[in-house]
Amino acid sequence: MLRRIVIVGGGSAGWLTAGLIAAEHRARAADGLQVTLIESPDVPAIGVGEGTWPSMRDTLRRIGVSEADFFRQCDASFKQGSRFNRWVDGGDEDYYFHPFSLPQGFGEINLPEQWQALGGGIPFADLVSHQPHLCVQGRAPKQAQTPEFAAVANYGYHLDAGKFGAFLRQHCLEKLGVQYVPDHVVAINPAPDGDIASLQTQKHGALEGDLFIDCTGLQSLLLGKHYGVPLIEQQHVLYNDSALAVQLPYPADDYPIASQTSSTAQSAGWIWDIGLPTRRGVGHVYASRYISDDQAEAELRAYIAQTGGPAAAEIPTPRKLSFQPGYREKFWHRNCVAIGLSAGFIEPLEASALAIVEMSAAMLSEDMPATRAAMDIVAKRFNEAFTYRWERVIDFLKLHYVLSRRRDTPYWRDNTAEVPARLAELLTLWQHRAPSRSDFYRIEEVFPWASYQYILYGMGFRSDFSRAPRPHEAGAADAYFREAASLTQKMLGGLPDNRTLIHHIKHHGLPQ
Repeated sequence: MLRRIVIVGGGSAGWLTAGLIAAEHRARAADGLQVTLIESPDVPAIGVGEGTWPSMRDTLRRIGVSEADFFRQCDASFKQGSRFNRWVDGGDEDYYFHPFSLPQGFGEINLPEQWQALGGGIPFADLVSHQPHLCVQGRAPKQAQTPEFAAVANYGYHLDAGKFGAFLRQHCLEKLGVQYVPDHVVAINPAPDGDIASLQTQKHGALEGDLFIDCTGLQSLLLGKHYGVPLIEQQHVLYNDSALAVQLPYPADDYPIASQTSSTAQSAGWIWDIGLPTRRGVGHVYASRYISDDQAEAELRAYIAQTGGPAAAEIPTPRKLSFQPGYREKFWHRNCVAIGLSAGFIEPLEASALAIVEMSAAMLSEDMPATRAAMDIVAKRFNEAFTYRWERVIDFLKLHYVLSRRRDTPYWRDNTAEVPARLAELLTLWQHRAPSRSDFYRIEEVFPWASYQYILYGMGFRSDFSRAPRPHEAGAADAYFREAASLTQKMLGGLPDNRTLIHHIKHHGLPQ
Protein backbone atom coordinates (compact mmCIF):
# COMPACT_ATOMS: atom_id res chain seq x y z
CA MET A 1 0.00 0.00 0.00
CA LEU A 2 1.12 3.55 -0.76
CA ARG A 3 1.72 5.34 2.52
CA ARG A 4 4.74 7.67 2.23
CA ILE A 5 5.02 10.54 -0.27
CA VAL A 6 8.39 12.29 -0.47
CA ILE A 7 8.65 15.59 -2.36
CA VAL A 8 12.09 16.91 -3.27
CA GLY A 9 12.23 20.67 -3.74
CA GLY A 10 10.10 23.50 -2.40
CA GLY A 11 9.11 26.67 -4.21
CA SER A 12 5.63 27.08 -5.66
CA ALA A 13 5.62 23.65 -7.33
CA GLY A 14 6.74 21.65 -4.30
CA TRP A 15 4.54 23.36 -1.74
CA LEU A 16 1.44 23.49 -3.95
CA THR A 17 1.79 19.75 -4.58
CA ALA A 18 2.43 19.02 -0.90
CA GLY A 19 -0.55 21.12 0.14
CA LEU A 20 -2.99 19.54 -2.27
CA ILE A 21 -1.99 15.95 -1.44
CA ALA A 22 -1.88 16.60 2.31
CA ALA A 23 -5.28 18.32 2.30
CA GLU A 24 -7.05 15.69 0.21
CA HIS A 25 -5.36 12.60 1.68
CA ARG A 26 -5.53 13.59 5.36
CA ALA A 27 -1.83 13.86 6.12
CA ARG A 28 -2.62 14.91 9.70
CA ALA A 29 -4.59 11.73 10.39
CA ALA A 30 -2.91 8.54 11.56
CA ASP A 31 -4.36 6.59 8.63
CA GLY A 32 -3.71 9.31 6.04
CA LEU A 33 -0.82 9.61 3.62
CA GLN A 34 2.46 10.76 5.13
CA VAL A 35 3.75 13.74 3.13
CA THR A 36 7.39 14.81 3.57
CA LEU A 37 9.06 17.68 1.73
CA ILE A 38 12.85 17.93 1.49
CA GLU A 39 14.16 21.38 0.59
CA SER A 40 17.75 22.58 0.34
CA PRO A 41 17.97 25.43 2.88
CA ASP A 42 20.44 27.55 0.89
CA VAL A 43 19.30 27.01 -2.71
CA PRO A 44 17.02 29.92 -3.65
CA ALA A 45 13.91 29.36 -5.75
CA ILE A 46 13.88 30.96 -9.20
CA GLY A 47 11.04 33.14 -7.93
CA VAL A 48 10.03 34.78 -11.21
CA GLY A 49 6.69 33.11 -12.04
CA GLU A 50 4.40 35.90 -10.87
CA GLY A 51 1.25 35.23 -12.93
CA THR A 52 -1.51 32.65 -12.37
CA TRP A 53 -4.74 31.58 -14.00
CA PRO A 54 -8.20 31.64 -12.37
CA SER A 55 -7.63 27.97 -11.50
CA MET A 56 -5.38 29.15 -8.65
CA ARG A 57 -8.46 30.38 -6.78
CA ASP A 58 -9.83 26.85 -6.67
CA THR A 59 -6.44 25.38 -5.76
CA LEU A 60 -6.02 27.73 -2.80
CA ARG A 61 -9.60 27.04 -1.69
CA ARG A 62 -9.01 23.27 -1.85
CA ILE A 63 -6.02 23.46 0.46
CA GLY A 64 -7.88 25.67 2.94
CA VAL A 65 -6.07 28.96 2.43
CA SER A 66 -7.68 32.30 3.37
CA GLU A 67 -7.74 34.59 0.33
CA ALA A 68 -7.31 37.61 2.58
CA ASP A 69 -4.20 36.09 4.20
CA PHE A 70 -2.88 35.27 0.73
CA PHE A 71 -3.18 38.93 -0.29
CA ARG A 72 -1.59 40.11 2.94
CA GLN A 73 1.41 37.80 2.81
CA CYS A 74 2.17 37.35 -0.91
CA ASP A 75 2.04 40.96 -2.15
CA ALA A 76 -0.73 39.72 -4.43
CA SER A 77 -2.91 41.63 -6.88
CA PHE A 78 -5.69 40.72 -9.31
CA LYS A 79 -5.06 39.48 -12.84
CA GLN A 80 -7.93 39.51 -15.34
CA GLY A 81 -6.05 38.45 -18.46
CA SER A 82 -3.24 39.61 -20.74
CA ARG A 83 -2.75 42.62 -22.97
CA PHE A 84 -0.53 42.16 -26.03
CA ASN A 85 1.21 45.24 -27.40
CA ARG A 86 2.98 45.49 -30.80
CA TRP A 87 2.48 41.80 -31.62
CA VAL A 88 0.52 42.27 -34.85
CA ASP A 89 2.31 44.99 -36.83
CA GLY A 90 4.48 46.72 -34.23
CA GLY A 91 2.63 50.04 -34.41
CA ASP A 92 1.72 52.36 -31.55
CA GLU A 93 -1.99 51.45 -31.80
CA ASP A 94 -1.29 47.71 -32.04
CA TYR A 95 -2.77 45.99 -28.99
CA TYR A 96 -5.44 43.45 -28.06
CA PHE A 97 -6.66 41.57 -24.98
CA HIS A 98 -6.91 37.93 -23.97
CA PRO A 99 -9.34 38.21 -21.04
CA PHE A 100 -10.15 35.46 -18.56
CA SER A 101 -13.93 35.85 -18.89
CA LEU A 102 -15.64 33.90 -21.66
CA PRO A 103 -17.34 35.87 -24.45
CA GLN A 104 -20.96 36.77 -23.83
CA GLY A 105 -23.04 34.07 -25.54
CA PHE A 106 -20.01 31.80 -25.92
CA GLY A 107 -21.00 28.35 -27.18
CA GLU A 108 -24.50 29.48 -28.13
CA ILE A 109 -23.83 31.02 -31.54
CA ASN A 110 -20.93 31.71 -33.91
CA LEU A 111 -19.78 35.01 -32.41
CA PRO A 112 -16.73 35.51 -34.69
CA GLU A 113 -18.91 35.20 -37.80
CA GLN A 114 -21.31 37.85 -36.55
CA TRP A 115 -18.42 40.07 -35.43
CA GLN A 116 -16.91 39.86 -38.91
CA ALA A 117 -20.30 40.65 -40.45
CA LEU A 118 -20.19 43.96 -38.57
CA GLY A 119 -16.89 44.73 -40.27
CA GLY A 120 -14.63 43.99 -37.32
CA GLY A 121 -14.30 47.70 -36.55
CA ILE A 122 -14.46 47.04 -32.81
CA PRO A 123 -11.78 44.64 -31.52
CA PHE A 124 -13.26 41.16 -31.03
CA ALA A 125 -12.62 40.94 -27.26
CA ASP A 126 -13.92 44.49 -26.71
CA LEU A 127 -17.22 43.62 -28.40
CA VAL A 128 -17.91 40.23 -26.80
CA SER A 129 -16.54 40.78 -23.28
CA HIS A 130 -16.70 43.36 -20.50
CA GLN A 131 -13.24 42.45 -19.21
CA PRO A 132 -10.94 44.41 -21.57
CA HIS A 133 -12.77 47.57 -20.54
CA LEU A 134 -12.28 46.75 -16.85
CA CYS A 135 -8.57 46.28 -17.51
CA VAL A 136 -8.21 49.58 -19.38
CA GLN A 137 -9.88 51.36 -16.44
CA GLY A 138 -7.86 49.47 -13.81
CA ARG A 139 -10.92 48.01 -12.11
CA ALA A 140 -10.88 45.12 -9.65
CA PRO A 141 -12.84 41.95 -10.54
CA LYS A 142 -14.98 41.97 -7.38
CA GLN A 143 -16.35 44.17 -4.62
CA ALA A 144 -15.50 44.38 -0.94
CA GLN A 145 -18.65 42.42 -0.08
CA THR A 146 -17.90 39.61 -2.57
CA PRO A 147 -16.90 36.44 -0.63
CA GLU A 148 -13.43 34.95 -0.72
CA PHE A 149 -12.59 33.29 -4.07
CA ALA A 150 -15.93 34.39 -5.59
CA ALA A 151 -15.85 36.70 -8.61
CA VAL A 152 -17.87 39.34 -10.37
CA ALA A 153 -15.43 39.10 -13.30
CA ASN A 154 -13.21 36.03 -13.66
CA TYR A 155 -9.73 36.50 -12.22
CA GLY A 156 -6.42 34.97 -11.27
CA TYR A 157 -3.53 36.60 -9.45
CA HIS A 158 -0.21 38.33 -9.76
CA LEU A 159 2.04 37.52 -6.80
CA ASP A 160 5.53 37.60 -5.38
CA ALA A 161 6.73 34.05 -6.10
CA GLY A 162 9.25 34.01 -3.25
CA LYS A 163 6.66 35.13 -0.70
CA PHE A 164 4.13 32.70 -2.17
CA GLY A 165 6.43 29.73 -1.56
CA ALA A 166 7.01 30.81 2.04
CA PHE A 167 3.27 31.35 2.56
CA LEU A 168 2.44 27.88 1.26
CA ARG A 169 5.18 26.32 3.40
CA GLN A 170 3.80 27.91 6.56
CA HIS A 171 0.26 26.76 5.72
CA CYS A 172 1.37 23.21 4.90
CA LEU A 173 3.35 22.85 8.12
CA GLU A 174 0.87 24.50 10.49
CA LYS A 175 -2.46 23.39 9.04
CA LEU A 176 -1.96 20.32 6.84
CA GLY A 177 0.55 18.13 8.65
CA VAL A 178 3.32 18.13 6.02
CA GLN A 179 6.65 17.02 7.45
CA TYR A 180 9.53 19.35 6.56
CA VAL A 181 13.17 18.34 6.14
CA PRO A 182 15.49 21.27 5.37
CA ASP A 183 18.48 19.37 4.02
CA HIS A 184 20.53 18.54 0.93
CA VAL A 185 19.96 15.33 -1.03
CA VAL A 186 23.41 13.86 -1.62
CA ALA A 187 22.48 10.49 -3.17
CA ILE A 188 19.55 8.52 -4.52
CA ASN A 189 19.34 4.97 -3.22
CA PRO A 190 17.75 2.55 -5.71
CA ALA A 191 15.72 -0.53 -4.83
CA PRO A 192 16.59 -3.89 -6.46
CA ASP A 193 13.64 -3.57 -8.88
CA GLY A 194 14.77 -0.14 -10.14
CA ASP A 195 12.44 2.00 -8.04
CA ILE A 196 13.80 4.69 -5.75
CA ALA A 197 14.06 3.21 -2.24
CA SER A 198 15.23 6.30 -0.37
CA LEU A 199 17.00 9.63 -0.63
CA GLN A 200 20.26 10.08 1.22
CA THR A 201 20.42 13.45 2.93
CA GLN A 202 23.37 15.28 4.39
CA LYS A 203 22.06 15.54 7.97
CA HIS A 204 18.97 13.33 8.26
CA GLY A 205 20.27 10.10 6.75
CA ALA A 206 18.17 8.03 4.34
CA LEU A 207 14.52 9.07 3.91
CA GLU A 208 12.37 6.24 2.59
CA GLY A 209 9.23 6.65 0.53
CA ASP A 210 6.74 4.86 -1.68
CA LEU A 211 6.31 7.67 -4.22
CA PHE A 212 8.88 10.40 -4.92
CA ILE A 213 7.89 13.71 -6.49
CA ASP A 214 10.63 15.63 -8.29
CA CYS A 215 10.19 19.39 -7.81
CA THR A 216 13.89 20.19 -8.10
CA GLY A 217 13.46 22.72 -10.91
CA LEU A 218 15.51 22.82 -14.07
CA GLN A 219 18.09 20.36 -12.71
CA SER A 220 15.42 17.58 -12.52
CA LEU A 221 17.47 15.67 -9.99
CA LEU A 222 15.34 12.51 -9.89
CA LEU A 223 13.60 12.10 -13.24
CA GLY A 224 16.21 13.77 -15.43
CA LYS A 225 19.55 13.01 -13.75
CA HIS A 226 18.84 9.76 -11.90
CA TYR A 227 16.54 8.09 -14.40
CA GLY A 228 17.91 9.82 -17.49
CA VAL A 229 14.49 10.68 -18.92
CA PRO A 230 15.41 13.09 -21.73
CA LEU A 231 14.04 16.54 -22.48
CA ILE A 232 12.21 16.84 -25.79
CA GLU A 233 13.62 20.15 -26.97
CA GLN A 234 11.30 22.70 -28.55
CA GLN A 235 13.65 25.54 -29.43
CA HIS A 236 13.12 24.85 -33.13
CA VAL A 237 9.47 25.86 -32.58
CA LEU A 238 9.68 28.49 -29.84
CA TYR A 239 13.02 30.28 -29.93
CA ASN A 240 13.20 32.12 -26.60
CA ASP A 241 15.79 30.76 -24.17
CA SER A 242 16.77 33.72 -21.98
CA ALA A 243 15.25 36.36 -19.75
CA LEU A 244 16.34 39.48 -17.91
CA ALA A 245 14.15 40.24 -14.88
CA VAL A 246 14.02 43.34 -12.70
CA GLN A 247 11.80 44.71 -9.92
CA LEU A 248 10.83 48.39 -10.08
CA PRO A 249 9.31 50.70 -7.44
CA TYR A 250 6.21 52.76 -8.19
CA PRO A 251 6.68 56.53 -8.47
CA ALA A 252 4.10 56.99 -5.67
CA ASP A 253 2.37 54.83 -3.06
CA ASP A 254 -1.04 55.41 -4.66
CA TYR A 255 0.09 54.58 -8.19
CA PRO A 256 -2.53 52.48 -10.08
CA ILE A 257 -2.09 48.69 -10.14
CA ALA A 258 -2.59 47.13 -13.57
CA SER A 259 -5.42 44.59 -13.94
CA GLN A 260 -3.60 42.48 -16.51
CA THR A 261 -0.19 41.18 -17.50
CA SER A 262 1.17 43.34 -20.30
CA SER A 263 3.29 41.67 -22.99
CA THR A 264 5.06 44.06 -25.35
CA ALA A 265 6.83 42.61 -28.40
CA GLN A 266 10.46 43.55 -29.01
CA SER A 267 12.94 42.93 -31.84
CA ALA A 268 13.71 39.36 -30.71
CA GLY A 269 11.26 38.56 -27.93
CA TRP A 270 8.85 40.37 -25.64
CA ILE A 271 8.70 42.18 -22.29
CA TRP A 272 6.35 41.24 -19.46
CA ASP A 273 5.04 43.89 -17.07
CA ILE A 274 3.24 42.79 -13.90
CA GLY A 275 1.82 45.11 -11.26
CA LEU A 276 1.96 44.09 -7.58
CA PRO A 277 0.81 46.34 -4.72
CA THR A 278 4.37 47.34 -3.81
CA ARG A 279 6.21 47.18 -7.15
CA ARG A 280 6.28 46.21 -10.80
CA GLY A 281 7.92 43.02 -12.04
CA VAL A 282 9.34 43.58 -15.52
CA GLY A 283 11.34 41.17 -17.67
CA HIS A 284 12.58 40.72 -21.21
CA VAL A 285 12.20 37.20 -22.68
CA TYR A 286 14.32 36.74 -25.79
CA ALA A 287 16.10 34.36 -28.14
CA SER A 288 19.86 34.52 -27.59
CA ARG A 289 20.68 33.54 -31.15
CA TYR A 290 18.97 36.69 -32.45
CA ILE A 291 20.07 39.27 -29.90
CA SER A 292 22.91 39.73 -27.39
CA ASP A 293 22.38 40.12 -23.66
CA ASP A 294 23.55 43.75 -23.87
CA GLN A 295 21.09 44.53 -26.66
CA ALA A 296 18.29 42.81 -24.75
CA GLU A 297 19.10 44.87 -21.65
CA ALA A 298 19.12 48.06 -23.72
CA GLU A 299 15.63 47.27 -25.02
CA LEU A 300 14.46 46.49 -21.48
CA ARG A 301 15.80 49.80 -20.16
CA ALA A 302 14.22 51.68 -23.06
CA TYR A 303 10.87 50.08 -22.27
CA ILE A 304 11.18 51.02 -18.59
CA ALA A 305 11.89 54.63 -19.53
CA GLN A 306 8.91 54.70 -21.90
CA THR A 307 6.51 53.33 -19.27
CA GLY A 308 7.28 55.75 -16.46
CA GLY A 309 9.91 53.74 -14.64
CA PRO A 310 12.66 55.16 -12.45
CA ALA A 311 15.67 57.02 -13.82
CA ALA A 312 18.27 54.87 -15.55
CA ALA A 313 20.70 55.16 -12.64
CA GLU A 314 18.06 53.84 -10.24
CA ILE A 315 17.19 50.70 -12.23
CA PRO A 316 18.72 47.63 -10.57
CA THR A 317 20.97 45.34 -12.59
CA PRO A 318 18.63 42.83 -14.25
CA ARG A 319 18.83 39.21 -13.19
CA LYS A 320 19.75 36.87 -16.05
CA LEU A 321 17.85 33.58 -16.44
CA SER A 322 18.55 30.89 -19.02
CA PHE A 323 16.34 27.96 -19.94
CA GLN A 324 16.03 25.26 -22.55
CA PRO A 325 12.47 25.14 -23.90
CA GLY A 326 11.08 21.61 -23.85
CA TYR A 327 9.32 18.93 -21.84
CA ARG A 328 10.28 15.47 -20.60
CA GLU A 329 9.75 12.40 -22.76
CA LYS A 330 7.62 11.19 -19.86
CA PHE A 331 6.78 12.70 -16.52
CA TRP A 332 6.17 9.62 -14.38
CA HIS A 333 8.69 6.79 -14.42
CA ARG A 334 8.52 3.91 -11.95
CA ASN A 335 7.82 5.48 -8.53
CA CYS A 336 8.97 8.97 -9.49
CA VAL A 337 6.86 11.79 -10.96
CA ALA A 338 8.14 15.24 -11.97
CA ILE A 339 6.08 18.39 -11.38
CA GLY A 340 7.11 21.95 -12.23
CA LEU A 341 10.28 22.96 -14.03
CA SER A 342 11.68 19.44 -13.58
CA ALA A 343 8.93 18.26 -15.97
CA GLY A 344 9.46 21.01 -18.50
CA PHE A 345 9.31 24.69 -19.36
CA ILE A 346 8.56 26.47 -22.60
CA GLU A 347 8.47 30.22 -21.94
CA PRO A 348 6.47 32.52 -19.64
CA LEU A 349 4.06 33.75 -22.34
CA GLU A 350 0.45 33.23 -21.09
CA ALA A 351 1.73 32.08 -17.65
CA SER A 352 1.21 28.38 -18.28
CA ALA A 353 3.94 27.15 -15.88
CA LEU A 354 2.01 27.40 -12.60
CA ALA A 355 -1.18 26.22 -14.32
CA ILE A 356 0.58 23.01 -15.42
CA VAL A 357 1.81 22.58 -11.82
CA GLU A 358 -1.78 22.89 -10.59
CA MET A 359 -3.05 20.39 -13.17
CA SER A 360 -0.25 17.95 -12.34
CA ALA A 361 -0.80 18.13 -8.58
CA ALA A 362 -4.58 17.83 -9.01
CA MET A 363 -4.39 14.78 -11.28
CA LEU A 364 -1.83 13.12 -9.01
CA SER A 365 -3.99 13.74 -5.94
CA GLU A 366 -7.22 12.61 -7.60
CA ASP A 367 -5.69 9.48 -9.16
CA MET A 368 -3.30 8.67 -6.31
CA PRO A 369 -2.56 4.93 -6.68
CA ALA A 370 -3.47 2.86 -3.66
CA THR A 371 -0.72 0.29 -4.31
CA ARG A 372 2.53 -0.04 -6.20
CA ALA A 373 0.78 -2.44 -8.57
CA ALA A 374 -1.68 0.29 -9.56
CA MET A 375 1.04 2.91 -9.96
CA ASP A 376 2.12 1.92 -13.47
CA ILE A 377 -1.47 2.22 -14.72
CA VAL A 378 -1.83 5.69 -13.20
CA ALA A 379 1.60 6.67 -14.54
CA LYS A 380 0.62 5.69 -18.08
CA ARG A 381 -2.51 7.83 -17.91
CA PHE A 382 -0.57 10.71 -16.37
CA ASN A 383 2.06 10.60 -19.11
CA GLU A 384 -0.54 10.53 -21.87
CA ALA A 385 -2.46 13.45 -20.35
CA PHE A 386 0.56 15.68 -19.91
CA THR A 387 2.19 14.91 -23.22
CA TYR A 388 -1.06 16.13 -24.77
CA ARG A 389 -1.12 19.20 -22.52
CA TRP A 390 2.46 20.24 -23.22
CA GLU A 391 1.82 19.89 -26.95
CA ARG A 392 -1.26 22.10 -26.60
CA VAL A 393 0.75 24.72 -24.71
CA ILE A 394 3.28 24.79 -27.55
CA ASP A 395 0.53 25.12 -30.17
CA PHE A 396 -1.15 27.96 -28.32
CA LEU A 397 2.02 29.93 -27.65
CA LYS A 398 3.23 29.47 -31.22
CA LEU A 399 -0.12 30.81 -32.47
CA HIS A 400 0.85 34.26 -31.13
CA TYR A 401 3.98 34.29 -33.27
CA VAL A 402 2.58 32.65 -36.41
CA LEU A 403 -0.21 35.22 -36.71
CA SER A 404 2.09 38.23 -36.42
CA ARG A 405 2.51 40.40 -39.53
CA ARG A 406 5.80 41.77 -38.25
CA ARG A 407 8.67 41.25 -40.67
CA ASP A 408 11.04 43.90 -39.33
CA THR A 409 13.64 41.51 -37.87
CA PRO A 410 14.91 37.99 -38.64
CA TYR A 411 13.30 36.79 -35.38
CA TRP A 412 9.81 37.70 -36.56
CA ARG A 413 10.40 36.56 -40.13
CA ASP A 414 11.67 33.15 -39.00
CA ASN A 415 8.88 32.60 -36.50
CA THR A 416 6.41 31.65 -39.23
CA ALA A 417 8.76 29.10 -40.78
CA GLU A 418 8.27 26.36 -38.17
CA VAL A 419 4.61 25.58 -37.47
CA PRO A 420 3.73 22.44 -35.47
CA ALA A 421 1.71 20.00 -37.60
CA ARG A 422 -1.22 20.08 -35.18
CA LEU A 423 -1.40 23.87 -35.31
CA ALA A 424 -1.02 23.94 -39.10
CA GLU A 425 -4.03 21.64 -39.43
CA LEU A 426 -6.11 23.83 -37.14
CA LEU A 427 -5.17 26.99 -39.03
CA THR A 428 -6.29 25.30 -42.25
CA LEU A 429 -9.67 24.50 -40.67
CA TRP A 430 -10.01 28.00 -39.22
CA GLN A 431 -9.70 29.58 -42.65
CA HIS A 432 -13.37 28.66 -43.06
CA ARG A 433 -14.70 28.37 -39.50
CA ALA A 434 -14.00 29.59 -36.00
CA PRO A 435 -12.22 27.53 -33.32
CA SER A 436 -14.84 25.30 -31.70
CA ARG A 437 -15.31 22.58 -29.11
CA SER A 438 -14.66 19.92 -31.76
CA ASP A 439 -11.05 21.15 -31.93
CA PHE A 440 -10.52 20.87 -28.17
CA TYR A 441 -12.53 17.90 -27.00
CA ARG A 442 -10.98 17.03 -23.64
CA ILE A 443 -12.84 17.87 -20.47
CA GLU A 444 -9.90 19.79 -19.03
CA GLU A 445 -8.05 21.54 -21.85
CA VAL A 446 -5.09 23.72 -20.97
CA PHE A 447 -6.58 26.57 -23.03
CA PRO A 448 -10.30 26.56 -23.93
CA TRP A 449 -11.35 27.29 -27.48
CA ALA A 450 -12.47 30.75 -26.35
CA SER A 451 -8.78 31.55 -25.80
CA TYR A 452 -7.96 30.56 -29.36
CA GLN A 453 -10.74 32.84 -30.61
CA TYR A 454 -9.41 35.76 -28.56
CA ILE A 455 -5.89 35.35 -29.98
CA LEU A 456 -6.92 34.47 -33.53
CA TYR A 457 -9.28 37.38 -34.04
CA GLY A 458 -7.40 39.74 -31.73
CA MET A 459 -4.46 39.45 -34.13
CA GLY A 460 -6.57 40.22 -37.19
CA PHE A 461 -7.20 36.73 -38.57
CA ARG A 462 -10.25 36.53 -40.84
CA SER A 463 -12.19 33.35 -41.53
CA ASP A 464 -14.02 32.91 -44.84
CA PHE A 465 -17.05 31.28 -43.25
CA SER A 466 -18.28 28.68 -45.72
CA ARG A 467 -21.70 27.82 -44.28
CA ALA A 468 -24.72 30.04 -44.72
CA PRO A 469 -25.45 31.96 -41.49
CA ARG A 470 -28.43 30.68 -39.55
CA PRO A 471 -31.33 33.16 -39.70
CA HIS A 472 -31.63 33.67 -35.95
CA GLU A 473 -27.94 34.23 -35.26
CA ALA A 474 -27.66 37.87 -36.32
CA GLY A 475 -30.37 38.92 -33.87
CA ALA A 476 -29.00 36.69 -31.11
CA ALA A 477 -25.48 38.03 -31.62
CA ASP A 478 -26.70 41.61 -31.46
CA ALA A 479 -28.41 40.81 -28.17
CA TYR A 480 -25.20 39.31 -26.75
CA PHE A 481 -23.12 42.27 -27.94
CA ARG A 482 -25.58 44.63 -26.24
CA GLU A 483 -25.49 42.47 -23.11
CA ALA A 484 -21.71 42.70 -23.00
CA ALA A 485 -21.90 46.48 -23.38
CA SER A 486 -24.52 46.72 -20.63
CA LEU A 487 -22.45 44.59 -18.27
CA THR A 488 -19.44 46.76 -19.03
CA GLN A 489 -21.23 49.93 -17.96
CA LYS A 490 -22.68 48.27 -14.88
CA MET A 491 -19.32 46.89 -13.75
CA LEU A 492 -17.41 50.09 -14.46
CA GLY A 493 -19.89 51.89 -12.24
CA GLY A 494 -19.87 49.34 -9.43
CA LEU A 495 -16.35 47.94 -9.16
CA PRO A 496 -13.53 49.68 -7.26
CA ASP A 497 -10.03 50.10 -8.61
CA ASN A 498 -7.45 47.46 -7.76
CA ARG A 499 -5.52 49.38 -5.14
CA THR A 500 -8.66 50.41 -3.24
CA LEU A 501 -9.94 46.83 -3.00
CA ILE A 502 -6.55 45.34 -2.12
CA HIS A 503 -6.15 47.94 0.63
CA HIS A 504 -9.58 46.97 1.98
CA ILE A 505 -8.74 43.24 1.88
CA LYS A 506 -5.49 43.74 3.78
CA HIS A 507 -7.19 45.73 6.54
CA HIS A 508 -10.68 44.17 6.72
CA GLY A 509 -10.54 40.83 4.91
CA LEU A 510 -13.37 39.42 2.78
CA PRO A 511 -16.63 37.64 3.65
CA GLN A 512 -16.31 33.87 3.95
